Amino acid sequence: MRGIADLAQETAIDLSDRLPLGELQTGLGSPLVFVVCGEVNAGKSTLLNGLLGHELCPAGPTPETNRVIHYRHGEVPRDVRATSLLEVRERPIGFLSNFNLIDTPGTDSNIEGHSETAAQYLPTAELILIVFAISNPWSPATWNWVSEFSHEELERAVLIVQQADQREADDVRVILGYMTDLSMKRLGRTLPIFAVSGKLACEAKRVTPPARDLFRASGFPELESFISKQISESTPRKDQLEIWRSQAASALYAVEDHIEGHTHRLDTYDRFLDTILREIDDIRERFLVRLPRHLAGVAEVFETEAIWVSKRLRRRLGVIPSFFRIFVGDRTGPAIEAVFISRLQSAVEAVADQDGIEVVEFCRKHWSELGERVKSTIALDLGSADSLEENLSAAKNHFVQSLGSAARHGIGNLKVRNRLDKDVRRRNRAIKSFIFTTLVLINIGAICGALGVSWLPNVFCGLAGFFLIGGILTSVVTRKSIITDFQHHLLDTCSSFASTLRTDYEDALRIVFKDYASSLSVVRTHLAHERLAADPRLRRWQELFLTLKAIEQEL
Repeated sequence: MRGIADLAQETAIDLSDRLPLGELQTGLGSPLVFVVCGEVNAGKSTLLNGLLGHELCPAGPTPETNRVIHYRHGEVPRDVRATSLLEVRERPIGFLSNFNLIDTPGTDSNIEGHSETAAQYLPTAELILIVFAISNPWSPATWNWVSEFSHEELERAVLIVQQADQREADDVRVILGYMTDLSMKRLGRTLPIFAVSGKLACEAKRVTPPARDLFRASGFPELESFISKQISESTPRKDQLEIWRSQAASALYAVEDHIEGHTHRLDTYDRFLDTILREIDDIRERFLVRLPRHLAGVAEVFETEAIWVSKRLRRRLGVIPSFFRIFVGDRTGPAIEAVFISRLQSAVEAVADQDGIEVVEFCRKHWSELGERVKSTIALDLGSADSLEENLSAAKNHFVQSLGSAARHGIGNLKVRNRLDKDVRRRNRAIKSFIFTTLVLINIGAICGALGVSWLPNVFCGLAGFFLIGGILTSVVTRKSIITDFQHHLLDTCSSFASTLRTDYEDALRIVFKDYASSLSVVRTHLAHERLAADPRLRRWQELFLTLKAIEQEL
């Protein structure tokens, strides 16, 4: 019952109306009460010492008990006078934890009122030990007192003939037969009768190891066996145990219903969480449905940047810059690609930033509405929005950076400068040939002039001018052709570039919503802890159930 009460407390269920723990303390958990009565010097105190195996009660040839004495367990020895006729004696003896002993003055005592005081214990006593001295087992005082017992009290009464060691075995049998007849005549029934010697029993139990032969000679084995059987097979006690067992079963089934209900609620909460996660996936899909529109925007950005970089290429392929780079080296392809990638990455990140702001704002509104649903369904507070804001901010930044990086790698994979490099190299070779020829002709003209040939320098200089004009015309014509081809090539790769971003956009958006869903970790942790707590409670319930079934079988 205590185990059921502890489990009920853990599961937050009130069993105060089902589990009578108060009765448990005063009933099943309370010590058994033995009342010992008989005439003065009948050997009552010695009988108790024999049962205990300890000199608990003063015993001697003169009356030692002049009031009702209640022996019970106490951590320190102390005597308390409850009334003038009742004294409570507490002793640190383990036996008294389970048995309370009530020693009474003699039934023939001249102490007024002691009988009424002793009678108060009779209704609750497990056993009433009526002690007779073997020297005078027919004394009327005790028989008269016992004849006033109720039917229920007689059911728990047993006759004890003390000091049996003072008579021969044949004499003891005769006395027991006489007392059997007397019990039938005076009480209308034959009570259980035992002939014992408390003195021998006490001596046998006080030595180590116990003196078995002496203990058997005391007659106590039969008496103690009867006491155990009488208590174990007590009908009222069994009835009370059955009542408690039934109440414990009712309480245990209530706990089972609560545990099953809690488990069912946890299953419901799990389904609720799954619904939320699916809802977040649906939100992500709704954003992905708008992907073509976003990719169209990326394509527009690509076209705009392609036109801008073509203009940049036009300036770079001017006549004078081109002639100058013939001598210092030409890196037009890498430079134009780097500028294009940088501007396109920035432009894509700007588009992604707008998308990220939109996604974050939607998640923020959804979180506000979700908090109310979680609180009403699971009775759990999602907490402050600070951690959510931190997660969403980090997720947005990661989204923007991912798409920017994807744009950079996408341009690199398209290899837009390969064709440009070929055309520029072919153009540079053509320009270089004209410049070389021009320089050669000028040098020849100069040599002729130095040799004194007057008309040849003019001829060679004219030819040099002709080749220079040819180089200039070649530079102008090829610039237009290269720029046109480069721009067309970029515009042709626009759709390919947008397609390469599709997967990256989906992955980045998936990560954003994954980070958003991770904000529900407080719900997952709460449900996980509840699951971990529910399993051992269910196992404890099963153990208590099996224990209760074993008790039912024993009863």
